[in-house]
Amino acid sequence: MTAQTRDQIADSIAAELGHSFEGELVAGGHYAPIVRDGNTLYTSGQVPRVGTTVVVTGRVGDQVSLDNAREGAQICALRCLTLLRRELGSLDGIDKLLRVGVFVQCSADFTQQSEVADAASDLLHRVFGDVGVHVRTAVGVYQLPKNASVELEMTVAAKGDNA
Repeated sequence: MTAQTRDQIADSIAAELGHSFEGELVAGGHYAPIVRDGNTLYTSGQVPRVGTTVVVTGRVGDQVSLDNAREGAQICALRCLTLLRRELGSLDGIDKLLRVGVFVQCSADFTQQSEVADAASDLLHRVFGDVGVHVRTAVGVYQLPKNASVELEMTVAAKGDNA
């Protein structure tokens, strides 16, 4: 049996969550969803949008459970991977995940931002193995665009032949 590619693993995870990220991933303003500087790629912050609907909304620790927020973080990560895959042709073009930033719209007493972010980090490790180990910041915020519960951004290094 042959090992699955990173693209196949990401598609499998999306299917497990019951979502597809086909079609255009539109930017909500005058900015680029992904920017490349040499072999370094930066994604803009992605909210848990599937199609045109933000599927996890509200304040975590108040209207949104930890489990739902964790699923939202996974959707955000898959959206970032979709952008990277489209830019590089395949997730196999990624040499190393460098940084993940996770923003959680949460109640004042919610302190489990890291647990929300862990869902995305675990997903990335599943797709990339040790190449997916990254530095991370997880913070609680008062509000996010479209009332999203979570927003996530990534910085990755592409393999040299993709520059």
